[in-house]
Amino acid sequence: MNILQTDIQFIPGVGPRKAEILNKEIDVFTLGDLLRWYPYRYIDRTRIYYVHEIDSGQAYIQLKGRITAFETFGEGRRRRLVAHFTDGTGFVDLVWFQGIRFVESKYKTNQEYIVFGKPTLFNGKWNIAHPDIDPFMNESDRPEGLMAMYITTEKMKNHFLNSRAMQKIIASAFSLIKERLPESLSPDVVQEAGLMPFHDALENIHFPKTPQLLRDAEYRLKFEELFYIQLNIVRYAAERKEKLEGFIFGKVGETLNSFFREHLPFELTDAQKRVIREIRRDTATGRQMNRLLQGDVGSGKTLVALMCMLIARDNGFQSALMAPTEILASQHCETFSRMLKGMPVRVELLTGSTRKKERERLHAALLAGEIDILIGTHALIEDVVRFQNLGFVVIDEQHRFGVVQRARLWGKNRQPPHVLVMTATPIPRTLAMTVYGDLDVSVIDELPPGRKPVETLHRYDRKRGALYQFIREQIGQGRQVYIVYPLIEESETLDLKNLEEGYLHIRETFPEFSVCKMHGRMKAAEKEEVMRRFVANEAQIMVSTTVIEVGVNVPNASVMVIESAQRFGLSQLHQLRGRVGRGADQSYCVLITPYELSADTRKRMEIMTESNDGFVIAEADLKLRGPGDLEGTQQSGVPFNLHIADLVRDNAILYRAREIAEALIGEDPHLAQPHHRVLRQQISRLSGNRYDWGRIS
Repeated sequence: MNILQTDIQFIPGVGPRKAEILNKEIDVFTLGDLLRWYPYRYIDRTRIYYVHEIDSGQAYIQLKGRITAFETFGEGRRRRLVAHFTDGTGFVDLVWFQGIRFVESKYKTNQEYIVFGKPTLFNGKWNIAHPDIDPFMNESDRPEGLMAMYITTEKMKNHFLNSRAMQKIIASAFSLIKERLPESLSPDVVQEAGLMPFHDALENIHFPKTPQLLRDAEYRLKFEELFYIQLNIVRYAAERKEKLEGFIFGKVGETLNSFFREHLPFELTDAQKRVIREIRRDTATGRQMNRLLQGDVGSGKTLVALMCMLIARDNGFQSALMAPTEILASQHCETFSRMLKGMPVRVELLTGSTRKKERERLHAALLAGEIDILIGTHALIEDVVRFQNLGFVVIDEQHRFGVVQRARLWGKNRQPPHVLVMTATPIPRTLAMTVYGDLDVSVIDELPPGRKPVETLHRYDRKRGALYQFIREQIGQGRQVYIVYPLIEESETLDLKNLEEGYLHIRETFPEFSVCKMHGRMKAAEKEEVMRRFVANEAQIMVSTTVIEVGVNVPNASVMVIESAQRFGLSQLHQLRGRVGRGADQSYCVLITPYELSADTRKRMEIMTESNDGFVIAEADLKLRGPGDLEGTQQSGVPFNLHIADLVRDNAILYRAREIAEALIGEDPHLAQPHHRVLRQQISRLSGNRYDWGRIS
């Protein structure tokens, strides 16, 4: 058996009780898991400070001196032991709340000790709680080099599994390893990336002998994590291209040509033309297309999707567009119907609200091939919805759908249709390579001519007079206004109350205008009526939650006021801002917050007021929040468990890992060569026995 598979309980110092805590708290079951429980920081133990040098900026400190006296305070569970410690330059109190009898028996007054711990200021005096203490004999006893610090949970600390204890257990684990650990990457990858051997990397990540060896160990282990994710993705993409046949759209026919000549609402941008060419090339090859189309809010992705659907129709195929909400699906349907007016193309809408009789009529027409384009919500993936010949699928705002839902659209024809996945939330390159790495990516990076960037302002909530005056002026010029309130699940009742109060306040403030309101709890018919009134300018102000975030298109609305903007992430603020600026008029987005803001929130407001570029904002968002549960990663088939690498900070390593993975799969697509056996084994270990969702966009 591989030594790394050894059960954690058999490592000296662990045993069944502690093993159970390590299983539950940090997912550590084997010796291999333990060695991959990496330190989060390092402390230089070669430096000894003087007491008079202590300041609040130091997380940990090492002192050399004597205990002059012990004192106990409190009774029962509140009892604590205090040792007065000095090095001649000042005093610090060492404090224990547990294990008091053991400490009293072990440490003596007037002996020289090395003390290590975290200093805190309490009642004007420095103290160190539960310090590490070692007797000091001579200079050669001084601890060597960098000491690793491990994140531990409250429960672990209560069972004496603090950072120091974890370090000792990891040292015991290494003492069990009698031979060098086998390499976890193939020799060609180690050589190409210039990596330190696996065994040395693990030793130096936990017990670094020098700062340079620590840097080499970190690089090696980060590279390996990112490399396996990229290798998995590149392999899937290559496999899919090789295996999956796609319908051939061999011609551009009369439908597209007549649309282009007579119905195109405005000249296409160069970026739109480029993306249509890319999709055209994909759909003509006989391989199934899986493409991610990224474009900022208002960049004209929907028009690109429509033109590709017309190519599908010219080649005898039907198309489907799946949107996350009924409002958005209805809006797409209206837009398509308006653009195609007078053309022999039949567009229909299917949502949860479609009545039974209407559904039956739609199902029959769809199966007979009479419907060219079906637009809808999740209702599209129900088993009863059957197409005559589905060849092209568009998924809008893709992060709202799970892989399983998307996979069901694949089964709607004898072979999978071409898939175009659209998102208005720009995805930073590092994330796109990791989460959607098996999709080909197209980007629309130009706005249609005549669009002016939205001017974004940050205002404080106590100064509303000037804002209300500004709203009056804008409505006086014939414009309309959105006022958006946050709605977070955890505080939904309170947030809906705020929305109601806000709505009443706005009605009182603007009695001369018509005010409507919208939130997710309203029935579909009510929402549609509110939307119709707003689109028709029967209401000048809409008070709403974020249900208007995606896809709602009212060119006449030119002001977006976002209440409690500090509660929204950057991407969401950018999405909301995209609801205005859709006409030729100058539009405005006003972010309202209280005065008291954290440094992070202030930074978010600054980024929003300085930039209109969704990609800049997405990168900044990733840096501020970290990848977290990247939207959709749980759906992407990636064994996405990063122990040491960071997608934001380590993007240079990620690009290098991708390069090497692509070259390797180019030469050996099935990892069949004998020296790549270790890569196959590692991928299988990392993926576990999960269902292979990686083939699905």
